[in-house]
Amino acid sequence: MALQNIGASNRDDAFYRYKMPRMMTKIEGRGNGIKTNVVNMVEIAKALGRPAAYTTKYFGCELGAQSKFDEKTGTSLVNGAHDTSKLAGLLENFIKKYVQCYGCGNPETEILITKTQMLQLKCAACGFISDVDMRDKLTAFILKHPPEQKKSSKDKKSMRRAEKERLKEGEAADEEMKKLKKEAASKKKTTAGSSKEKVLKKKDHSPPPSQSDENEQADSEEEEDDDDVQWQTDTSREAAEKRMKEQLSAATADMVMLTTMEEKTPAVVEKKSLEAQQPLKKLHENGIGKIPENAHEKLVSEIKELLNNGSTPSQLRTAISSNSATPQERMDALFSALFAGQGKGFAKDTLKKKKYLVAFMMMQEDDGAPRQMFLLNAIESFCEKANAEAAKEVALVIKGFYDEDLLEEDVIFAWYNKGIKSSPVMKNVTPFIEWLKNAESESEEE
Repeated sequence: MALQNIGASNRDDAFYRYKMPRMMTKIEGRGNGIKTNVVNMVEIAKALGRPAAYTTKYFGCELGAQSKFDEKTGTSLVNGAHDTSKLAGLLENFIKKYVQCYGCGNPETEILITKTQMLQLKCAACGFISDVDMRDKLTAFILKHPPEQKKSSKDKKSMRRAEKERLKEGEAADEEMKKLKKEAASKKKTTAGSSKEKVLKKKDHSPPPSQSDENEQADSEEEEDDDDVQWQTDTSREAAEKRMKEQLSAATADMVMLTTMEEKTPAVVEKKSLEAQQPLKKLHENGIGKIPENAHEKLVSEIKELLNNGSTPSQLRTAISSNSATPQERMDALFSALFAGQGKGFAKDTLKKKKYLVAFMMMQEDDGAPRQMFLLNAIESFCEKANAEAAKEVALVIKGFYDEDLLEEDVIFAWYNKGIKSSPVMKNVTPFIEWLKNAESESEEE
């Protein structure tokens, strides 16, 4: 495979060590379906250290054509017939903007995303940090699909150090367990007729146990002491009542003792139970301490509490990430917490609070399509449960997310085809789907 230097300024340098394969293209199809296939886009992107989806999307943005990169097959397609030289020139512009260091021109850089959602290039050669122009259309795509961050050497060292410490602690714990087992075996060999004083003397002369095993050793000593001391059972009524209280829970013991005590009447017991329930009743009347009916309502209440406390989208995402709910359940709960009781104006409020929806979509490490499907399913589920005014604006909600590049056409079509066309939600969405299909066909004809 023919190689060339990365960057047009280094074309004549025979000793330049950063190289990439020459671009190879192939025209496929004819008529309105003609497309240009960049055959070796995966190899080029690997040499540049960038995802192949970035370069393919850049071609589409610059040419004003639809572009798509298939992660499974590694196929890079751009609508229309384009010369190899034209695409190679666009690739040089991509290298200048998103690969080469703005300081030294070295292509060994890494894309960083700041807290303010800005793109930077960090050079591994000179350490210079370059600010990328955010007016380019590709920057929005990179923010939605951030590159995988490489683990630094410091992180690897800390992980190895933690692993060594964990192994040392495990070995020390194993040795202590062996000592305890040996001591327990030696104690079992003692005669059954030894008195409690002899056992206590042995404990006084034995070495003190380590702090981490005091609880385990105390439990074993109590069991052995019980074996030595309890030679007979007291069958008196007081002793029986005492054992009964120890074995049963407090509530069960009180119920059993009622049959033996004539002083306590059922009226007294009923009065006590009513007095115990009175504080709980007051808490429920004030709306405090209510137990959610199911896991969904519990998750909704947690999200509402975080929102009331002024949590940011990132803080909310971090707090809910430890919850055992599925991604779809989390998104459904977020909709219920954000838009509960929402009627007219539902579409405007969804765009105002889209940052929370984006934060929950980014919790998943899947491709963009499953994330978008979670959002569409949550919209459908909420509108089915909401009032008629909110359900009427479902088409405006989906169109707003489509205009904001949060939803793609293919995902919307796939979601609509799976739904029940006779449902009120799908009936309200149908006009938007028809408009989307017509717009797509018109763009293909152009």
